[in-house]
Amino acid sequence: MELPIYQLDAFSSHQFAGNPAAVCPLQAWLPIEKMQAIAAENNLAETAFCVRQGDRYGLRWFTPSCEVDLCGHATLATAAALFRYEGAGGEELLFDTRSGELAVRKQGDRLCLDFPAQPPRRCQPDGKLVEGLGTQPLDILAARYYMVVYGSAEEVRGVRPNFEVLSRLDRGGIIITAPGNGVDFVSRFFAPGFGINEDPVTGSAH
Repeated sequence: MELPIYQLDAFSSHQFAGNPAAVCPLQAWLPIEKMQAIAAENNLAETAFCVRQGDRYGLRWFTPSCEVDLCGHATLATAAALFRYEGAGGEELLFDTRSGELAVRKQGDRLCLDFPAQPPRRCQPDGKLVEGLGTQPLDILAARYYMVVYGSAEEVRGVRPNFEVLSRLDRGGIIITAPGNGVDFVSRFFAPGFGINEDPVTGSAH
């Protein structure tokens, strides 16, 4: 079996920067086990598989260890591959996903992705969260992921997580964040429960 596959770096204008994703356009869906095996062999944070369905595309995302409901950088990478290499026309691509419809639009030479809002709320976190991060935050909120707020960029940079502990939490992803110096905020993202200890940047988290 021969399948086209692209590797693109999202969130960057330079090669070998940003967040890499693999994109595999298909004529029809492969068995889940086959897609998971391809994602495991790629060993990137995400491998995206898409199938054209009329004037839309079905889109699925796999980490090296499991299928996930939502991924930002691999969605942008898929749109870029379809526009640049697979002959997709128009100014917008619509994707049907496990998280509903996602749209990627051209804006000049850039692509714009509109994600569903998931406002975080203060929560009673899993008791292992602070233990896994190794340091006490100012605040803990949750939506799809935990969002752990620290007081400074230096604190965020200094966190040395215990990934084995974090992999057992009741939520698969952990955002840690703080006000930035010269930027609005800084963040890091951990998802050992999805087979990704630390992701370089995470669209769904942002």
